[in-house]
Amino acid sequence: MEQIQIYLPNLAKIFWLTGISFIIAVIWTPIFTDFLYRNRFGKRIRKTGFDQQRAPIFYSLHKHKADTPTMGGLVIWVTTAVITILFNLSRAGTWLPLFALVASGIIGAIDDIFNIKGIGPHGGGLRFRFKLLIYLMIAAIGAWWFYFKLGWDIFHIPGVGDLSLGFWYVPLFILVIVALAFAVNETDGLDGLAGGTLAITYGAYGVIALVEGKSALAAFCGTIMGALLAFLWFNIYPARFIMGDTGSMALGATLGVIAFLTNSVAVLPIIGFIFVIEALSVIIQITSKKLFKRKVFLSAPIHHHLEALGWPEPKVVMRFWVISAVMAIIGLMIALVGRGI
Repeated sequence: MEQIQIYLPNLAKIFWLTGISFIIAVIWTPIFTDFLYRNRFGKRIRKTGFDQQRAPIFYSLHKHKADTPTMGGLVIWVTTAVITILFNLSRAGTWLPLFALVASGIIGAIDDIFNIKGIGPHGGGLRFRFKLLIYLMIAAIGAWWFYFKLGWDIFHIPGVGDLSLGFWYVPLFILVIVALAFAVNETDGLDGLAGGTLAITYGAYGVIALVEGKSALAAFCGTIMGALLAFLWFNIYPARFIMGDTGSMALGATLGVIAFLTNSVAVLPIIGFIFVIEALSVIIQITSKKLFKRKVFLSAPIHHHLEALGWPEPKVVMRFWVISAVMAIIGLMIALVGRGI
């Protein structure tokens, strides 16, 4: 009974901020999309793959989406940042994820603008190696803060206990943040796919944060979830606009920070199962083409392979949502039971 009484005020704050975030994002999204359309902030559909070889299957599947406005992720992270600064700014709970969200979002926005203007190699935005270096730097700042400022080096394994990693905590932190940012970016390839899976994942981590007594962080997850649902309202097939790097990279990096703040990185591959599968499909495809000169998938990431097999885009998206929800529940159960809850 006492535990319920403790949760009630926190739940009220979480639901309030989630609702406010949704409402504000829904209100200003049509204004923002109108601005994008009027100024022709349309996405270029790439004609080449990751190895700069021609990708005719991908292009034929998505050429009709050319000039659909991108940078929709701004709706999510700007809404979240404003609400957090006004109502939920907490040094212990929201400073670090807010930094990751805004810093990654700004870099992603620059990359999106370069893509729109045709700047960069093959007119596709920032070079991969340069973008990787930037996100490595952002992750390194976070790793330094966690390890040297906060003194964190514990890795929790559900059902086993805590392991002290020492300095190995730093490269693990950097690896998770960067890998997750790019994995979510790969997932952002179909209308509603990244938005739906991210909303589910942030919801699961909001529950973990709440149970751990990190109410400000739980409210932060709720705020992102509310903005994501508003974005999804306009991003469901056929999408009014696209998330872009400014959303996918920022939300992926921030999710990694939240996983470390809740000491639940071990269940991240389960809760974020779709992101793992998407990233693995790209790695497998690139490795196979480089080593064996042949493709494993008709097109990568895997959602494009399923499209090429004839699955309608909405079917791929909704089935991935179902998989994401099931895996998030499983990961959440493991995380909570592993803590004796």
